Amino acid sequence: MKIRWNPIVKKDLRVTARSMRFSWELFAYNVVLMLAFLLALVVIQGQSYGYYSYNNIYTYLIYLFPVTAVAQVCIVALIVPIITASAISGEKERQTFDIMLTTCMSPFSIVLGKVISTVIRILFFVVSGMPIMALSFVVGGLRWISLFYFMLAIILLSVFSGSIGIFCSSLCRKSISAVVMSFAIYFVIYILTFVPLLLNALWAYENGMGESMLFLLLNPGVFFEEFFMQIMTGESVFGREGSSFDSADVGFLTYHLSQGKTWMFLSAACILAMAFLFMIGAAWRVNPMNASGGKKEKRRNQRKRCSA
Repeated sequence: MKIRWNPIVKKDLRVTARSMRFSWELFAYNVVLMLAFLLALVVIQGQSYGYYSYNNIYTYLIYLFPVTAVAQVCIVALIVPIITASAISGEKERQTFDIMLTTCMSPFSIVLGKVISTVIRILFFVVSGMPIMALSFVVGGLRWISLFYFMLAIILLSVFSGSIGIFCSSLCRKSISAVVMSFAIYFVIYILTFVPLLLNALWAYENGMGESMLFLLLNPGVFFEEFFMQIMTGESVFGREGSSFDSADVGFLTYHLSQGKTWMFLSAACILAMAFLFMIGAAWRVNPMNASGGKKEKRRNQRKRCSA
């Protein structure tokens, strides 16, 4: 049975594979990742000097995984909106947007193809950095399944960031404007989701945090903090069952969601839902019958028919 690929994905991957720029991007990505690895190794070695023997350094090498993983998360979070911000607006600048709309693909297929091609491109970066990350697994202490979970988390972040970039690209005619708007939405999601928690902490501190922490389910930064906490310690950022952390401090729902891995999975579902909404919004905007220009053209054609 022949697999039918999205034409947008095939075209973008073919152009990417033939570009020398992509090779240099892979090289730069691995250089940054290696610098983060070496810096973490120097810090770990410096910390081991205060213990009884230098052999203790091997017990801390497992922390190379979160350091290199966080470095990759930061790089992906920064470059994905830049890549996808020019997905639609770049077509408009090259005056190929109208040609793309003449194909048999639906607007959502176009948007989905752009996001998938970006995710695959990011996976090339992440896979190229796996030998560096694997060094923290060789010494033991972490399961190899954690590396697979990290790949899934990176895919989730790529889809989320790509959906924001493609949404902003569908709204703007210039790529630079789409990039600026993408990071503005980043600010809203990553920073302003803490506002209810801070306001509750300032005004109702004696009554606990209540359910204001539920807004953090939408924050990818908190998701990755919980993700790394679960992998390294098996506990939640918000506390663990049997500790002093109770429902009176954070609210009934937050307390029970923070037990086990429930918070992490629910946060991943919320982030994926937001990505889907951004893609639906981008598809609605890409549709020429919904865009402002398409509506004007439709009214103009209707007036011509009436006058005729």
